[in-house]
Amino acid sequence: MLAYLPGFAPWIVAGVLSSFDWRWGALGGLVTGLLMMLNDRRRGVGFDALVLEISTLAYFVVIGAVSVVRPDSSLAGHTDVISFVWLGGTAWGSLVVRSPFTLGIAKRQTPREYWDMPEFVQVNNYITSAWGAGFTFIAVSLAIAGAVDAPAWVGITAHVVGLVAPAVFAKVYPARAQARLMAMAAQAPAQAQPSVRAVQ
Repeated sequence: MLAYLPGFAPWIVAGVLSSFDWRWGALGGLVTGLLMMLNDRRRGVGFDALVLEISTLAYFVVIGAVSVVRPDSSLAGHTDVISFVWLGGTAWGSLVVRSPFTLGIAKRQTPREYWDMPEFVQVNNYITSAWGAGFTFIAVSLAIAGAVDAPAWVGITAHVVGLVAPAVFAKVYPARAQARLMAMAAQAPAQAQPSVRAVQ
């Protein structure tokens, strides 16, 4: 989860500040996201690895503009649902364009020679799908909870399940996939050995 936490920092800041005023939330999220992106660019991170960050800035520009122009808009009471719909759209959309948003995070922790491996991309497709499912689950749960006026613990539970489950998957699945690849690589020479002896 710690690897993904920086990417969610603008959303966390916005969530805290929105409890006072959604305009402050939008501004806080925008400033935080912008500072983080500038820092990533200074460190040489390419735009292709900043899918989540770019989407985050776009969200806070849009929601910020609405909050300033229409501060009394009914959207103010639904930013939690809207934000997770946006995040879900980012995850699923990045899969459609074959650039899973988790690639940007994975590339910062993985040596360059692994980036073009089909297995590396496939693992990130699964991880991005897990996050997309988590975001979608939260958005739908919050929308239903709001419609039926459910108690606060329902929304809290939805957040916990929708964020912790993909975070655990993102931790466990790559390790298992790597172990499987290493086992296959170790078996390959052993399988080739009999054929070599036969030729001799």
